[in-house]
Amino acid sequence: MAIRQVGALPLRKVRGGGFEVLLVSSRETGRWVIPKGWPAKRLSDPKAAAREARQEAGVTGKISDTPVGGYRYRKKMADQTVRVVEVEVYVLWVKKQRKSWLEKDQRVRAWFTQGDAARKVREPRLKTLISQFGV
Repeated sequence: MAIRQVGALPLRKVRGGGFEVLLVSSRETGRWVIPKGWPAKRLSDPKAAAREARQEAGVTGKISDTPVGGYRYRKKMADQTVRVVEVEVYVLWVKKQRKSWLEKDQRVRAWFTQGDAARKVREPRLKTLISQFGV
């Protein structure tokens, strides 16, 4: 059975129309991912996703109330078992990008064009979600 996480898809508008996507490196493998984490008892899912974006990527902004999609990935747990994780993704329109944030020393963050971001991530449904967003 899949376990659940919430994720933020951080976006910023660019001159001339369109937008860029912010990706962060994962701590374990260094591959490109979106900020994501566990739902919180005291926070709504969108607010929990926004908190992950603040902690993992140092960005804040306006988060969508409803998920724009989801994807699955395999996560190695602390006990070395591998679990399937279902991630619900919320769009975060970035208003502020901090120079310093909680996981700055553990991750790299970078802005990509929509096409480049879709190519950088590994999970097929996340690739599709990014490449088809706004189409």
